[in-house]
Amino acid sequence: MKALVKTGPGEGLALQDRPMPQIGPSDVLIRVRKTGICGTDVHIWNWDEWAARTVPAPMIIGHEFAGEIVELGRDVTGLTLGQRCSGEGHLIGHTSRQSRSGQFHLDPETRGIGVNVPGAFAEYLALPAFNVVPLPDGVSDRIGAILDPLGNAVHTALSFPLIGEDVLVTGAGPIGIMAAAVARHVGARHVVITDVNQTRLDLAARVADVVPVNVASEDLPSVCARLGMRQGFDVGLEMSGNAAAFDQMVGAMVMGGRIAMLGIPAAPTLVDWNRIVFKSLVIKGIYGREIFETWYKMLAMLENGLDVSAVITHDLPMAEFEQGFRTMKAGQSGKIVLDWDQV
Repeated sequence: MKALVKTGPGEGLALQDRPMPQIGPSDVLIRVRKTGICGTDVHIWNWDEWAARTVPAPMIIGHEFAGEIVELGRDVTGLTLGQRCSGEGHLIGHTSRQSRSGQFHLDPETRGIGVNVPGAFAEYLALPAFNVVPLPDGVSDRIGAILDPLGNAVHTALSFPLIGEDVLVTGAGPIGIMAAAVARHVGARHVVITDVNQTRLDLAARVADVVPVNVASEDLPSVCARLGMRQGFDVGLEMSGNAAAFDQMVGAMVMGGRIAMLGIPAAPTLVDWNRIVFKSLVIKGIYGREIFETWYKMLAMLENGLDVSAVITHDLPMAEFEQGFRTMKAGQSGKIVLDWDQV
């Protein structure tokens, strides 16, 4: 089969012929149809410090996908041949306290497909049946391929009640944009999204009914005044990993405000903890998706009118993967989806 492989140190990926994956009794074999390029994939493409210490090259990378089940392990029940699906890319252990109590997303033994084990940038993917998420008829393969990052957005956005609240999203990358769309969908009043990349802010305005703010030219106090907000934001969704953005968020929160943090700083950062303490802020770290509560919620919202399709700005044949990565690295795109039926 054809696959995109990180062969070793250095920039880029190689398109190679690789052996077909073999499935175990509790696994399924999936014919991959669509994949999304993730920021994690870009880190691996660049072979930065994180990738070099994390990814055991050679490795088939990729973890955002949609496809069709073409083979079932002998112990698999509840799934059928030909069934359309996506899947949870975090492979959990079964011995930790967290896993045994049903908090699968907190399992310390978690491994990631496309990072620690062979991934989805290939014509076929072997996946535990436990991780398979069937796709409803109303959810296309194209959207199915970005459910992983949408799940991150949903997990972050739904960390705190949002009905009637004023929400600040820092970071207008695809996940931040989708989190802003989720906040509006579930009933937030004002949703402000900030960045310094005007292309991404313009995309946010096309995806959802949000207020895009370029903080290079407009400050948050003036935005609050314009919107008639007298005290600040009730909920913050930090999606950028940028220290300055987090500092701005803290300054813009109401007393007793709540912040969910998905963004990962590239290096240790200084934080003014006095402001956090004296504002009585609640900060919650977010990793991945709640398995599988987040999947149920996001599929329900998609079937009930949530539309994030405009966040996909590029659909490319798999053979043009290099163009896809170059476009992602330039910061001038939303999500990029590769079509594996065009090998």
